[in-house]
Amino acid sequence: MPELPEVEVTRRSFAGAIAGARVVSVSLGKPLRWPLGCAPAQLVGRVVLGVRRRGKYLLLDLDQGMLLVHLGMSGSLGFAQALPPPGPHDHFDLVTTQGVLRLHDPRRFGAVVHASGPEDPVALRLLGNLGMEPLSDDFRLDAFVAGLQSSRAPIKQVLLAGRLVVGVGNIYASEALFLAGIRPTTAASRIGARRALRLHGAIRQVLARAVEQGGSTLRDFSSADGSTGHFQHEAHVYGRAGEPCHTCATPVRMVRQGQRSSYFCPRCQRA
Repeated sequence: MPELPEVEVTRRSFAGAIAGARVVSVSLGKPLRWPLGCAPAQLVGRVVLGVRRRGKYLLLDLDQGMLLVHLGMSGSLGFAQALPPPGPHDHFDLVTTQGVLRLHDPRRFGAVVHASGPEDPVALRLLGNLGMEPLSDDFRLDAFVAGLQSSRAPIKQVLLAGRLVVGVGNIYASEALFLAGIRPTTAASRIGARRALRLHGAIRQVLARAVEQGGSTLRDFSSADGSTGHFQHEAHVYGRAGEPCHTCATPVRMVRQGQRSSYFCPRCQRA
């Protein structure tokens, strides 16, 4: 699943090219996770003012309204002056005066949703309960510590839930917990202020590095200009079960948490 770094890399790969473009036409393929929420013709003539990100949502601000784009489990965006005719897994084309933005999604868990603005009930439903942005000044240490102390759930599950801090997906949670020396099964409420400070910094460090490396391409992720990510080649623990820890040479272990694989070093992450 594309996580925050992949979504941010995608945003950067086309945001400048589409800014100022006027919508010429909109075409839909098979139904996605949620309906568009307006007639495609309603978007014709609108101008794309810019592209923002909130968590794993891309927000295309229009001169009237906005589009919320989610890549789901397997989605990706492409943007080019011209694209070939849509294939069976191409479900949304936004044709503009500066190029075509296309959502490709084999599993159709992604979505493109129209909202009249940030206060629209649709936008509030999708964005209103998201946690702090980890790469912004909104990621306050005091609020992070308080959130950890209020939860008895395993720390890995707290990070993945997205209600405390948004966008720390499976790969990046495993990597941040390794850097912080915290085992993924440790109850969040057992993490004191000193270790919470380390984890806070590790989340920022891992996500920033992943964005710098173009995200992680485990299967078929690519940004809107076709570039693939390289962060997976730097992973300390993720996907390395049985291999020696880069720090202490102890074999990396894998456990299942909520149907997700968690990787950790039993020596570097004792508790």
